[in-house]
Amino acid sequence: MVTLEGVEKHFGKRVVVSSITLTVPAHTSIALLGPSGCGKSTLLRLLLGLLLPDGGRMTVAGTLVTPESATRVRRRVGYVIQDGGLFPHLTARDNAALLARHLGWGRERVDARLAELGELVRLDRATLARYPAELSGGERQRVGVARALMLDPPVLLLDEPMGALDPMVRARLQRDLKRIFAELEKTVVLVTHSLDEAAYLGDEVVLMREGHIVERGTMHDLERSDDAFTREFVEAQRGPDA
Repeated sequence: MVTLEGVEKHFGKRVVVSSITLTVPAHTSIALLGPSGCGKSTLLRLLLGLLLPDGGRMTVAGTLVTPESATRVRRRVGYVIQDGGLFPHLTARDNAALLARHLGWGRERVDARLAELGELVRLDRATLARYPAELSGGERQRVGVARALMLDPPVLLLDEPMGALDPMVRARLQRDLKRIFAELEKTVVLVTHSLDEAAYLGDEVVLMREGHIVERGTMHDLERSDDAFTREFVEAQRGPDA
């Protein structure tokens, strides 16, 4: 469903993504894990066509990502960022329906889809009528998830979607996202700094460092890796005696 073949991205002399080759099968969840600046979020922006690669090729849902195809690709991908990325002058409802309205969906179709999504992401009609400033962090993130799912895309990209939430809200949203991924059978690429979150939401984990993939496998594989960086990363989050 998602493939990267020898993908590279440079910002000036700095190599942010270095010859990345990665395949994400349909209906699976991959968690991209690693320290800040290792290239995780850049990979998502490349897949969306928001950045152009300096080498290699990418396909999403069978479409080669190019400047010409980027708009078409984005309509087949749901994108969720930290704090939802909502427009403050629009209600939650209008934020969620923004792209559907742009594509000419009628009111009845929009209403029906929002009713489905409201139930799925646990947002009632009263909450959807509010503006982002009137919502909690968890509610804003749920609106962002609803917007990403509005067109029923086969692929979801999530960039640190729960990084700004307090632990209890984060845990509830994690449980709901795991349920949504399973129910809708989406192909998911999730960026996170959290080892536990990667283990919970990802079928596999991809550990990155300085633009490279260091390890790919299950959390069990990472915990038993012989690679020095992998061991250090795991111990830093779990503790050396874990």
